[in-house]
Amino acid sequence: MRDAVTNLIKTYDITGRYLDRNAIDSLKSYFETGTARIAAAGVINANAALIVKKAASQLFEELPELIRAGGNAYTTRRYAACLRDMDYYLRYASYAIVAGDTNVLDERVLQGLRETYNSLGVPIAPTVRGVQIMKDLVKDLLATSGVADTSCVDAPFDHMTREISERDL
Repeated sequence: MRDAVTNLIKTYDITGRYLDRNAIDSLKSYFETGTARIAAAGVINANAALIVKKAASQLFEELPELIRAGGNAYTTRRYAACLRDMDYYLRYASYAIVAGDTNVLDERVLQGLRETYNSLGVPIAPTVRGVQIMKDLVKDLLATSGVADTSCVDAPFDHMTREISERDL
């Protein structure tokens, strides 16, 4: 697992270059958003159960067929697995927010997801929608806590939805 700084340094080290203007600008941006990223992690940590609960409620309200007989979250076991997965995505999104880099998502969440979802017959569209709902909830909670620029939350959630959507699951 790497953060934005170690990824940047690794890139420049591999090519044997000194940090140029682009690298310095990236570092400045990383450090300037540090307070917001830490605040976002704090908001997620303090409200994780609420975020997952609200996201699941909204998802099942939008897609009630998921909890009807034959739906992917119909049984108690499947419903619990859905909540567990949402919590998992939220937790790793918080790590990526703090790191300022989505690498941890690729290593720990997205790798192997195709095989797992294919083997379990998990529909991808509701998964993507659940991640999007959680992003909106986190941004709302962060704004309510007084953080004006909540854009630090976008990259991890958008990365997950884009990568999950683009994969042939």
